[in-house]
Amino acid sequence: MLQGPEINQYDVEPVNAPVRQQSQPLYARREKIHPRRAEGNFRRLKWIVMAVTLGIYYVTPWLRWDRGPFAPDQAVLIDLAHRRFYFFFIEIWPQEFIFVAGLLVMAGVGLFLVTSVVGRAWCGYTCPQTVWTDLFLVVERFFEGDRNARIKLDKAPWSLDKIRKRVMKHTTWLVIAVATGGAWIFYFADAPTLLQDFLEGDAPFVAYSTVAILTATTYVFGGLMREQVCIYMCPWPRIQAAMLDEDSLVVTYNDWRGEPRSHGAKKAKAAGLAVGDCVDCNACVAVCPMGIDIRDGQQMACITCALCIDACDGVMDRLGRERGLISYATLKDYDANMALATNPVSGAIEPGRVRDADGRFVSAVRHFDWHVFLRPRTLIYTGLWVAIGLGMLFMLTARERLELNVQRDRNPVYVRLSDGSIRNGYTVKLLNMIPEPREFVLKLEGLPGAAMFSDELHQPEGRSFAVTVDPDRLRTLKLFVVQPKGEVQPGTTDFRFRLNDMNSSESASYEAAFEAPEKGR
Repeated sequence: MLQGPEINQYDVEPVNAPVRQQSQPLYARREKIHPRRAEGNFRRLKWIVMAVTLGIYYVTPWLRWDRGPFAPDQAVLIDLAHRRFYFFFIEIWPQEFIFVAGLLVMAGVGLFLVTSVVGRAWCGYTCPQTVWTDLFLVVERFFEGDRNARIKLDKAPWSLDKIRKRVMKHTTWLVIAVATGGAWIFYFADAPTLLQDFLEGDAPFVAYSTVAILTATTYVFGGLMREQVCIYMCPWPRIQAAMLDEDSLVVTYNDWRGEPRSHGAKKAKAAGLAVGDCVDCNACVAVCPMGIDIRDGQQMACITCALCIDACDGVMDRLGRERGLISYATLKDYDANMALATNPVSGAIEPGRVRDADGRFVSAVRHFDWHVFLRPRTLIYTGLWVAIGLGMLFMLTARERLELNVQRDRNPVYVRLSDGSIRNGYTVKLLNMIPEPREFVLKLEGLPGAAMFSDELHQPEGRSFAVTVDPDRLRTLKLFVVQPKGEVQPGTTDFRFRLNDMNSSESASYEAAFEAPEKGR
């Protein structure tokens, strides 16, 4: 068998060998991006979302909700000291963390649903990184001007005017960052009280450290790193592909109508050349906060903010052409339109194939259809999301607001009294889960002839006791159950403690065991 000459790593690669693809670095040094301000429907939507989300974040801790004299009146409060979570009329105890877990599951399913329908809409509109970066860009434009002015200022030598603008910009960023950290701590304590203590220097150390950390992260992430956070720190761009399919709407450059690009469309047409709608003005690149060119296709850095759509639509309006050169489109529609616009012989895009003699799109061109929302994947996500929500709502409305827990003494297991009766000791815990005092009746069911007593209640021995439990509190009682000699059954006998609310139909029970000596002992 003939063999060619052995080639090692030091040999010169033949001229006709295929070009080796150079590996891309895992991390690239940041090149500062100066996005231009966009105008249009999606930019207005982003303003609305930013105002709503920031309003909710900053205002919520100051909302009040009257829960009576025995509970805090802050509408939303994570009370770590007393292990409570208050959300308007809902109060969650530690053992009810299933509701918090359910909300997290609903948020995850909702995120899957939104992504499968409209791509990374979360990243483009409601992600905190996006919202605060938009806010910081507003400040930057206010002090330094729009894109061209900022680029010019960056290149200009340091002067008093440049220093003034930079100091004012960064100072405002720091004020916003401090307000961000300050708003966060108000969710964990009474906001007016904590604010006063914070300003007077009497707040806990954890409050100051939390504000300091969130101030630093907000300032660095929103002002200095920006798109680097999305590209290198956030895992979402890397997992979104698993949630998209050919019917998902994503921001798309429709090169089937945009190519070939031309700056001088009239001259090109006069010369008999095929010309697309894209005039290569780079407006879509100038407004992109991630600094990408959507005409290069789908990219991990794209956050689907759709500002490139607004920019391109504005150019198309000025040129008197149809909007939608860049639009939300599905892969299925894009492929169909590309097949229509592509010459099957040469493989080149020919814009004339998608337009009739009057310049209008032919009927075969596929456009947005709302039916893409109603497909099995989105229906399954929606059904799952609704089912979890309804299940949690049912559990929330049907839950009991009292609990009874009993622990039998292990040492000694039982005590034989002088008259031959047997006594067992129990630790009984009564939990009142509403913010008002409650009167309960604790009963003994089963265990014939038995009675109970407690030194803490100062009530005569019997089969039932009246017990008061403070609002939102756990009361622990030491109880003794005594069964007469003639009624005692050898070994273990099951019985029940029952707790009834004297003013409602709520009740709770606990199956307990009464231990007695075996026969012959």
